[in-house]
Amino acid sequence: MVLEYIIIVIYSISLILIFMYALAQLNLLINYLKARKKEDNSEKFDFSNLDEIPFVTIQLPVYNELYVMKRLLKNIAKLDYPKDKLEIQVLDDSTDESIETTAKHIQKIQEKGIDIQHIRRTNRKGFKAGALKEGLEIAKGEFIAIFDADFLPKSDWLHKTVPYFKDKNIGVVQTRWGHINRNYSTLTKIQAFALDAHFTLEQVGRNSKGHFINFNGTAGIWRKSCIYDAGNWEGDTLTEDLDLSYRAQLKNWKFKYLPDVETPAELPVVISAARSQQFRWNKGGAENFQKMMRRVIQSKNVSFKTKIHSLLHLLNSSMFTCIFLVAVLSIPMLYIKNEYEHLKVYFIVMSFFVISTLIFFICYWYMYKNIYGGGFVKFMKYIGAFFTFFSVAMGFSLHNTIAVLEGHFGKKSEFVRTPKFNIKTLSDGWKNNKYIKKKPSIHVVLEGLLAIYFAFGMYSASIVGNQGGDYGLFPFHLMLCIGFSYVFFKSIFSKA
Repeated sequence: MVLEYIIIVIYSISLILIFMYALAQLNLLINYLKARKKEDNSEKFDFSNLDEIPFVTIQLPVYNELYVMKRLLKNIAKLDYPKDKLEIQVLDDSTDESIETTAKHIQKIQEKGIDIQHIRRTNRKGFKAGALKEGLEIAKGEFIAIFDADFLPKSDWLHKTVPYFKDKNIGVVQTRWGHINRNYSTLTKIQAFALDAHFTLEQVGRNSKGHFINFNGTAGIWRKSCIYDAGNWEGDTLTEDLDLSYRAQLKNWKFKYLPDVETPAELPVVISAARSQQFRWNKGGAENFQKMMRRVIQSKNVSFKTKIHSLLHLLNSSMFTCIFLVAVLSIPMLYIKNEYEHLKVYFIVMSFFVISTLIFFICYWYMYKNIYGGGFVKFMKYIGAFFTFFSVAMGFSLHNTIAVLEGHFGKKSEFVRTPKFNIKTLSDGWKNNKYIKKKPSIHVVLEGLLAIYFAFGMYSASIVGNQGGDYGLFPFHLMLCIGFSYVFFKSIFSKA
């Protein structure tokens, strides 16, 4: 009975933590809906007055981006901004043949009179953070725009973002990510679904109430003095963007999020690339919780509510641990429920926590409706999209839990970049991409075993109890079986 009570305690705590996170999301939804009704009266630079147009440096941190460098540079060269007030730094840490092709593209752009420099380092110290830091030392701009290699800002991007810096308290202006290959596959649709929730519900919900948000590593622009005041870029976590964002806001710098300014980008189309990206983001989030937790709690300049939202924000990725624990323990809990009659009241109470799923369902519907529109047909499509997303997200829970635990326990690992593909349509091939990880992780085998485990959970529903089974957890186990099966088979058979 001791083991049973240990399982019950861990299961209960995990459910309660998920419920608390769901309530925080509900609060962000309320903030989001209120913010949409407000008119933005921000003070802005007058770009009709040439004297008010500030000098901007664009930084392009790249590493072995053979397939997208031409597209990136061609697009950046089209940005509409006075040439005498703009410089472009290509911070190239590459080690392959892309170095030569990048140099040729840069030379062509230089011939058009654009100030663009090819900056190379002798080592990758600090990875992306190190490259940004070294580039900053020689940057001429008062403001620093940053784009990853797969991002394609529109020509008026600087005109829509730079003016907000007239408010001298603003340290960062961040834009919303778009997805040029959103409908390429189920995998890209799932990623777009998750990112859309972050860039609508979460970023707007936090920013509208003055809570901490994060620069998203790309598609945003910094005030140079803010970077220096916050302590500059540091490479001791895998999410240097989240790290610097929190240090800046703890120094009372304000962030401006622009949900109506979309910056298109490419989503990973193969699961190995998505896995590496997910691992980096989730581990980096846990690392930053460990790094920033005490600073946030002890800050005298931050309100209590902002501290709560900040801690939950930093613990976002850690929710995968709770999801994974609830999933794995749900099958033993099914047997415990039908074995111990005296725990009947406990299980009635715990069934209340299914409301967490309902809260997520409601929150994400507003995000989905904002992008695709409302109506019955859209709602029915949303139901399918939500449960597909939820199933696959749970299928990633083992992978992401391992990342989170490594982050919390301080295990260091190399910054693994996400391979880019330059793919927009199904007819575009990716199987010869030289950057794709060829060998699946050992974790994939465990994901396959978990798919079988949750299939057993569905079978268990028919054999427990004395009244023809207990099917209360059957939909949950079905989603878990589908999610882990999807991740397993994609990881095994979607190799180059």
